Amino acid sequence: MAYTTDMKVFCGSASSALTQGICDHLGIQPGKLTLGAFSDGEVKVQILEHIRGRDVFLVCSTSPPVNDTLMELLILIDAAKRASAERVTAVLPYFGYARQDRKDKSRVPITAKLVANLLTAAGADRILTVDLHCGQIQGFFDIPVDHLGADVVFVEEFKQRGGLDEWMVVSPDMGSVARARDFADRLGVSLAIVDKRRPKENVAEVMNLIGSVEGRHCILLDDMIDTAGTLVKAAQSILGHGALSVRACATHPVFSGPALDNLDQSVLEEILVCDSIPLGARAAASSKIRVLTLAPLIGEAMRRIHKDESVSGLFKR
Repeated sequence: MAYTTDMKVFCGSASSALTQGICDHLGIQPGKLTLGAFSDGEVKVQILEHIRGRDVFLVCSTSPPVNDTLMELLILIDAAKRASAERVTAVLPYFGYARQDRKDKSRVPITAKLVANLLTAAGADRILTVDLHCGQIQGFFDIPVDHLGADVVFVEEFKQRGGLDEWMVVSPDMGSVARARDFADRLGVSLAIVDKRRPKENVAEVMNLIGSVEGRHCILLDDMIDTAGTLVKAAQSILGHGALSVRACATHPVFSGPALDNLDQSVLEEILVCDSIPLGARAAASSKIRVLTLAPLIGEAMRRIHKDESVSGLFKR
């Protein structure tokens, strides 16, 4: 049974499977649109349903190729606003350019802020996203931002498995400690921290392990896996300190460059990721990689936004 008759959900090309899962949760059908390209490569969009006065949600992960999917989302927002939607919520399961969130060198841009400006200028009234690389990006927007944490999805998975007495959560770096601590608290297990130094971009060197992992099954938690260099070296260090096994949980499977080779050759027994980014054929075929869906989490957040109910209630323990 549908929750509503005045809520419309449309999807970009990178989020069709996830959007179908969201709509299944909501008990509605995805909105109809045509999405393609002109002969010169420009994005072509047409919404094929009446949306005047409707509450419109556009699900479009700005995943690789980031420039294409971002432009697609901006054009979808513009199309919805020009069709007189009452409210347009841009749903970004993965927020591209989130790692460019500050000036860490001379004469570099803050691209995450630029993307926030573009989404607002295009006409988005609200943003819904999952596990931003830096939570402070919410402050880059002058419109409401609902920031979901995928740790609740991972917590549910491990609680269903049971037998958590010998488990331990490990943060792969100091920047992920807060997220890992909250995850460990939800599971009711201990926390350890990998202290690493990064001599240059996309190169990680594990230096120290804070906490005892001996005799424990360890879960490395991060927001994304890019080249997987950090995870692989952290897992090797953890196993070298006497852990029984190591597995990884990461919301966004970016999997760029040598990521899949690194993961295949690593000591990681399992890599749990979410469907914020669709997997390529090789990653989907990997025996180590398992995908957990964000559809119920995002779908319930969308329902609560539409009904003006509390979204924070999704994360109460």
